[in-house]
Amino acid sequence: MTEPLRVFVNGAGVTVPVGSTVIDAVAAADPSGADAVRAGNRAVVDSRGLPIAADTPLSGGFVMRLVA
Repeated sequence: MTEPLRVFVNGAGVTVPVGSTVIDAVAAADPSGADAVRAGNRAVVDSRGLPIAADTPLSGGFVMRLVA
């Protein structure tokens, strides 16, 4: 059995299953934020501030932020 992944959304730690994507983590941390990303009203950036696709697979320790 594979251990779940610990990732960070807007500074908050979230635990998601292996195979999860960026939007899965955002939805776990902030369901309304995930709705805004899906609607195109917000975007997700990585720890460097570079945009990342919502369907990007996650790895442990991944850091992301929601932006307008």
